[in-house]
Amino acid sequence: MTIGLSARRRTPRPHLSRRQRAARRTAWLLAFPVLAGLAVFFAVPFAITLWYSVTFGVGGASFVGLANYINVFGSAAFRLAAANTARFLCTGVPVIMALGFGIALLLQRKFAGSKLFRSVLLFPMVLPVASVVMVVDVFFSRYGIVNGWLEGLGVPLTDWMNSPRAFWVLIGLYVWKNCGYNVILMLAGLNMIPTEYYQAADIEGASGRQKFTRITLPLIWPSLFFVFVMSVVNSFKSYREAFLLGGKHPHDSIYLLQHFLNNNFENLNYQRLSVAAVMLFMVIFALVAVLYGLQSKYGEEAQL
Repeated sequence: MTIGLSARRRTPRPHLSRRQRAARRTAWLLAFPVLAGLAVFFAVPFAITLWYSVTFGVGGASFVGLANYINVFGSAAFRLAAANTARFLCTGVPVIMALGFGIALLLQRKFAGSKLFRSVLLFPMVLPVASVVMVVDVFFSRYGIVNGWLEGLGVPLTDWMNSPRAFWVLIGLYVWKNCGYNVILMLAGLNMIPTEYYQAADIEGASGRQKFTRITLPLIWPSLFFVFVMSVVNSFKSYREAFLLGGKHPHDSIYLLQHFLNNNFENLNYQRLSVAAVMLFMVIFALVAVLYGLQSKYGEEAQL
């Protein structure tokens, strides 16, 4: 047994031909600009941020361990921002997924005007954020169009952006701006399903519900997973709208983690900023890792 193990360890590596070595060098040369860019613009800044999160003083003068993390977790502003961000994710992402999938199923039927409707769905993504926020402000300001309608019905005026209703205004803006992109992706996945499957199901006498659960959902699952990940990523970009609508210190209902990061950056509190950035990265990384784990575990089973 010992002789066999030692012989296995001494097994020489397979000899590479000159062409294979040249191909390997070419691959490394082609990958070098990308790897260098990742190191300079992502890996090194993240390492510096990680160092700042466990140190104190200018330039990370003294090591303090987890004291900065304890300080940030004890901050009421951080807890409020984290709770609002989690609430935004848990509310906006399911709404946009359900609405987008429903519209994609309707557009798959190719009714009159469906092509024009597909083009209109992408208009919100093309419009500048500032112009969109300006239109929202015209509708939901204290003396805006919505309050004018409500006043005509005898309803008292509502300060939308300085009340808990600001959260739902931001949710509506997020759904309106990103739903069209999700619909196009889901519709592309639906159109990739071969029509022969549905024809065979009709011959077998399958009901509409059976065709949806046994054909549509399993085959559309990869597209749904990708759209879900993109919806989570786009939800973190809603800070632009929240910032333009409410400023640096908006109503408590739309005070997000990005507000916490931005305010600490302006206050030059790099330790708190670094801790919040590291925690945000860990949450996003863990969330995406769990989603990919679920995809690899249940995605293949759904397609069988």
